[in-house]
Amino acid sequence: MFGDLKYPKGFTAFDYVNPEAPVGGQINMTAPSWTYNQNPQTFNTFNSFILKGDAPPRMERCFDSLMVRAFDEPDAVYGLVAESALVSDDGNFVTFKIRPEARFHDGSILNAEDVAFSLNTLKEKGHPYISQSIQEMVSATAPDEHTVTVAFSGNHSRQLPLLIATLPIFSKDYYTRYNFEASTLTPPLSSGPYTVGRYEIGRYIEYRKVEDYWANDLPVNKGHYNFEIIRFDFFRERQATFEAFKKGTLTFHEEFSSKTWATEYNFPAFTEGRVIKREFAIGLPSGAQGWFLNTRRDKFSDPRVREALGYAFDFEWSNAALFYDQYIRTQSYFENSEMKAVGLPSDAELALLAPYRDDLPEAVFGEAITQPVSNGSGQDRTLLREASLLLREAGYFRRGEQLIGPDGNQLVMEFLSSSPTFERIVLPYVKNLSLLGIEASFRVVDPAQFQKRVNDFDFDIVGHRFSLTPTLGSTIQNLWTSEAAETFGSYNLSGIRLPAVDDLVEKAINASSRQEMVTAARALDRVLRAGYYWVPQWFKASHTVALWDMFGIPTDMPAYDFPVETTWWVDTEKAARIGK
Repeated sequence: MFGDLKYPKGFTAFDYVNPEAPVGGQINMTAPSWTYNQNPQTFNTFNSFILKGDAPPRMERCFDSLMVRAFDEPDAVYGLVAESALVSDDGNFVTFKIRPEARFHDGSILNAEDVAFSLNTLKEKGHPYISQSIQEMVSATAPDEHTVTVAFSGNHSRQLPLLIATLPIFSKDYYTRYNFEASTLTPPLSSGPYTVGRYEIGRYIEYRKVEDYWANDLPVNKGHYNFEIIRFDFFRERQATFEAFKKGTLTFHEEFSSKTWATEYNFPAFTEGRVIKREFAIGLPSGAQGWFLNTRRDKFSDPRVREALGYAFDFEWSNAALFYDQYIRTQSYFENSEMKAVGLPSDAELALLAPYRDDLPEAVFGEAITQPVSNGSGQDRTLLREASLLLREAGYFRRGEQLIGPDGNQLVMEFLSSSPTFERIVLPYVKNLSLLGIEASFRVVDPAQFQKRVNDFDFDIVGHRFSLTPTLGSTIQNLWTSEAAETFGSYNLSGIRLPAVDDLVEKAINASSRQEMVTAARALDRVLRAGYYWVPQWFKASHTVALWDMFGIPTDMPAYDFPVETTWWVDTEKAARIGK
């Protein structure tokens, strides 16, 4: 998006891979991340690119795209199905030339008609995270078998053509016979490096490497896709996942429990050295993780109420008593990046914020909002008193042990979750809320129901983590804009509807330089933080992983991704040494 590409024409492989890595073997894991309609705890469909159903993570590995990311650059893409891309002088058209050797897994040709069909279908029928992000794509046409022209509105972001280039490509012929919008357990025809192998619904899925994959020898694929089988297992409970790893059923495990990381790696395979722990630095923004408050519900419509709820969460106590001091408090939607707002706004930020001064809280124009720091007791009376004052200003009053709102009813709220793992964290928070007279509860539902309720915005409070890219693009429209607030399945969980946010999102994604983008992001961060749409949680700037010591790992891991499944490999000597 900004500046020159790192890799020149004729490069042979990305710097962060081992081009000589052997191919073979298997990695067994649970999904540490997922996207679209994917569910890490179960699955009931193989259609991952619509809102309906629960798909297994990594279905996207089965599909090729026009271009692919280089993860040692913030946003650059290089040709896969496309052998070239020509951008018009005004930036409103991109013409892709399709490699004539591109093939689907049944041997049929992947041509320009398939690409055009895919892009138009995703805009019309795709998951909201895709369809809402590509609205400024006007059309995709195929003037001949090997040429695709994508037209944009002129109001599109600089990032949109890059996003378009990385979307999955479907077979037009296949989807004239099958309904694209159907939830189905028939593995679809695809063209990528993997295909669906063995599976048992809701228990496991194996992705099997395609032996005669047409693009094996392209520079963007050298050193990639080294596992013969990538297997994902599904568990409802965190402890069951950990027990499976201890036994060696899982061979790779990203650890998200600070308690487990600190106290439970004492099992025989670890003490014998067959299992090891590693930490890998994260170069991406750490992710906006928190409890998101659904402002579509009247009880959360007043920002004073939302701010008060933040005073009741004692992070300092939680970090010491529950997290073994492994975390840092999240303050920003852009934590661990230069886009985080700090201190007073700069002149450039003020220029962006000035048109909305009458509509924004004065706090936006002062020091960036930070979360209160407790005394670490777990029940900081000073902070709870601040919360009570804010609630009183919002029209609430005490009736005995109950906090009564302007509607005459007690303030009642439910934390929705798909896993009991967070119960030990939420229950102390619930206790503090009860001291304010609020009746709060923690409810665990099955993964499919959880996803349905989140998609339908049928919740009070839900915990979530958004991963952001170092260069902002159209996808952030799905997180904070007014249109996304009204779109079922969007990630605007809080229901944020502010003209200032809509405008700053557009300025961030349409920036003509990285500095302009950073300035807009910082201004946006100030507005979002001053709205108290969430209770921020915590972060650490590293991946904490445990693995059976059987893998080869590239010397240089890229700054902008953690591509374990695509760039690691099985080291047969190591595997033999530990009996794998």
